[in-house]
Amino acid sequence: MEWVVIVSVLVMTILCLLRFNVILSIIVAAITAGLLSGLNISDSIKMMVEGMGGAANTALSYILLGAFAVAINYTGITSLLVNFIIRILTGKKTMMLLALAGVASLSQNLVPVHIAFIPILIPPLLKVFDKMRMDRRAVAITLTFGLKAPYIMIPAGYGLIFHGLIIDGLQNNGAEITTNQTTMAMLVPGLGMVVGLLIAIFITYRKDKEPKEAREDVSTNVATQTDSNITFEKKHVFTLVAIVLALIVQIIFDNLILGALTGLVALLLFVVIPFKEMDRVMTDGITMMGTISFVILVASGFANVLEQTGAVQSLVEVTSQSLGDNQALIALVLLILGLFITIGIGTSFGTIPIIAALFVPICIAAGFSPMATAALVGTAGALGDAGSPASDSTLGPTSGLNADGKHNHIWDTCVPTFLHYNIPLFIFGWIAAMVL
Repeated sequence: MEWVVIVSVLVMTILCLLRFNVILSIIVAAITAGLLSGLNISDSIKMMVEGMGGAANTALSYILLGAFAVAINYTGITSLLVNFIIRILTGKKTMMLLALAGVASLSQNLVPVHIAFIPILIPPLLKVFDKMRMDRRAVAITLTFGLKAPYIMIPAGYGLIFHGLIIDGLQNNGAEITTNQTTMAMLVPGLGMVVGLLIAIFITYRKDKEPKEAREDVSTNVATQTDSNITFEKKHVFTLVAIVLALIVQIIFDNLILGALTGLVALLLFVVIPFKEMDRVMTDGITMMGTISFVILVASGFANVLEQTGAVQSLVEVTSQSLGDNQALIALVLLILGLFITIGIGTSFGTIPIIAALFVPICIAAGFSPMATAALVGTAGALGDAGSPASDSTLGPTSGLNADGKHNHIWDTCVPTFLHYNIPLFIFGWIAAMVL
């Protein structure tokens, strides 16, 4: 039982690396986990389907955000922004990447729209990236940094939720810690991601890269070109108002679905989007974000199989019994376990409550301080999110970068982000556990 998590995650990872479809890879991994836990194939699939409902809200949110992104692009306002970026940053690859990292970072804290900005901003820039001979793997790493590092280090927006999960996880399992202590604890592993970003930009992907040929069968629904003659008009004012309304509603009600619906309805009421075009907008939105939504649904089902069969708890219990009181070894093993668990589940936020209940008692018994425990739990939850085929931190960048069919989700997003972020996160998280 204790090897179920490791074997099933390895199955998923190997299939993805072999370029097998991500959704089918996760389904096979879930069935594998069920079979290894003593279930038959039918019961394994039933348990997976039952768990998919837990991600229905997120999946619907992403489809509606995709439709909202298509509607915004329909107005032409995206071309104005892209034209500005082209004028300022064309030929300046490093500045372009750092600017994208900044924009992505704002999406987690100051303007908490998460991945919604990617299908709006990135597809129109693809021609620019190719003209600059920019390696899209560097762009994927940059976007993933902005989607992940801010919530690890900054207790605002999504970061406030993430830090709150860590605090609740510790306090519910017998360890007292404050918000400030949690923030200080997570700064150390977060710095590891900064190191990974700088290595990617200035070393790994510094050289020019010739663009790939576009696939012939790729959808042309998402615009990848800009109109240099477009001017700011009244419809763009209404579009900005719709974006602001969607953002305000999302923040007030903490609901992405309601925010996206507000934006779409506003664009209709302002007659920015003709009523007869709404079917096309929704269809194109599903085309853009549908794959991400289904991956998230299936990943939620996989997580349910791992949780309901007790595979995660069994793995941690068996491992903890053989660790003794060597803090360095305990921290090392807990981080490795966190990596496997999060790669399988595909979300840092969903992993924290699971591993906190299992890790905190071990940390208390081993004599770790509350800050060291927070660093371990937070880092273990964050490990694997970058690089997981089922994570929105990787699915989001791919959704924008593959709009013209030139970007592979596994080899161009997951593998580069895994190497550049999980390795430094692991090292800095282990150091935090040792020194705090």
